[in-house]
Amino acid sequence: MTGKVYLVGAGPGDAKLITVKGQECVQKADVLVYDRLASPRLLKWMKPGGQKIYVGKLPDRHTMKQEEINQLLVDLALEGKTVVRLKGGDPTIFGRVGEEAELLRRHGILYEIVPGVTSAISVPAYAGIPVTHRDMASSLSIITGHESPDKLDHSIHWDKVTNATGTLIFLMGVAKIGYISAQLIKHGRPPETPVALVRWGTRADQETLTGTLADIEAKVKAADFQSPAVIVVGEVVLQREQLMWAEALPLFGKRIVVTRARSQASELVNRIEELGGEPYEFPVIETRMPEGAGQRAGISAALAALEEYDYVFFTSVNGVEFFWRHLAELKVDIRGLHRACIGAVGPATAAALAQRGLMAEELPGHFQAEGLLEAFGPRLQPGQKVLLPRGDLAREWLADKLRELGLEVTEVDTYETVVTGEDDIELLKLLEEKRIHAVTFTSSSTVRNFISILQRMGLEDPLPLLAGVKIACIGPVTEQTAVEAGLTPGLLPGEATIEGLVQELCRWNESTRLK
Repeated sequence: MTGKVYLVGAGPGDAKLITVKGQECVQKADVLVYDRLASPRLLKWMKPGGQKIYVGKLPDRHTMKQEEINQLLVDLALEGKTVVRLKGGDPTIFGRVGEEAELLRRHGILYEIVPGVTSAISVPAYAGIPVTHRDMASSLSIITGHESPDKLDHSIHWDKVTNATGTLIFLMGVAKIGYISAQLIKHGRPPETPVALVRWGTRADQETLTGTLADIEAKVKAADFQSPAVIVVGEVVLQREQLMWAEALPLFGKRIVVTRARSQASELVNRIEELGGEPYEFPVIETRMPEGAGQRAGISAALAALEEYDYVFFTSVNGVEFFWRHLAELKVDIRGLHRACIGAVGPATAAALAQRGLMAEELPGHFQAEGLLEAFGPRLQPGQKVLLPRGDLAREWLADKLRELGLEVTEVDTYETVVTGEDDIELLKLLEEKRIHAVTFTSSSTVRNFISILQRMGLEDPLPLLAGVKIACIGPVTEQTAVEAGLTPGLLPGEATIEGLVQELCRWNESTRLK
């Protein structure tokens, strides 16, 4: 059975600017054929086992010729696969989608063209430049700037284009900026006409360079301003001084790796995005129900004796979530804890309990096990029984201290933490290109697994690749693990919470701007 091909616009770079339909296509693809203008984050939406094929083009070389890409789509579809051709921006604007669709049609292959948010409009918007303005420009033109000067002269009627619309948008024209400027001046645009070049717009790498038709070439050369960039010509460029907003966000310009388990990463990822940063999800741990018969039996026995416990101490959100999974699986009534005092490490853990109708009686001032013991210390008496539902990698410190005080402690590993199975070549590329600015660690296991996975991907010693990358740890225990791994932590929030970590990242970015 022949498959189907979706020709999808990925948007300008920010992963969230893909359309809902485009995201759905990525999620159901058997094969994803993508180029360098598509955000690496989009690749993570693929279903397990999906194949990724890079066919990106650079100004000086092509990974695969367009004719070969066209044929690749045909061959994959003839194998019965659902194929997504992911293109930066909108596929119908200089995306050569017509050539790909034509060959698919000739072979009788079903296809859909899924429009995307074009960089011609969205990238200037992220630089604070509206492409139209009631007082400055009521029309715009989108023009290719990619061709050689002789081809540009053949495809562009400069005498008509130059003054046809208030705003001119050139895509892929950085290398030809001098020639483009000269032609526009020659055909009637004033030399003082404002110009802006926006590189890697909507991403952490976004840079904006402004000037006029008369001096923009010299500025591009002086700044060594490289492609890919959108060129905006017209009075609307002046709006940038009042309207630029992305650069004002607290985490603008920072690409930050999030190593939490995918099931827990959303809060940190969303906060980074809200504050203008670009999160890069690289989950290095997965949490799952214990698989060993002995572990399951221990949990069953512990939950069967809920009425006997004087205290139940939860040290993480995962501990809460998996505790409830076991209650449901074993059909144990939570009302068995009616006589127990409930303790929680940190507000997130307390909130997870509150969502399930269980109130933590006291919260420690320090969001780690030491603070929990400090808060309950005066009330702990020899002979009392404590239940500690936690993960298999949890520290023994709390259990040991409670036993030293004479309490009977029952530890149950309600979940297991394992290393993720997926490598990420895109992350290695970004690290090699120095395009990762910070890595966040929210537990000791994320530190150990991060290093382990980098080694698994072929880096015998990952530490040199992380030189210059800011290491942010949620708390002192995680920080100590990072030090033991050979890293140099640079960010430690005063409050060991996700929000505390985010605010510490903001303070760091602000300090780098002031330098």
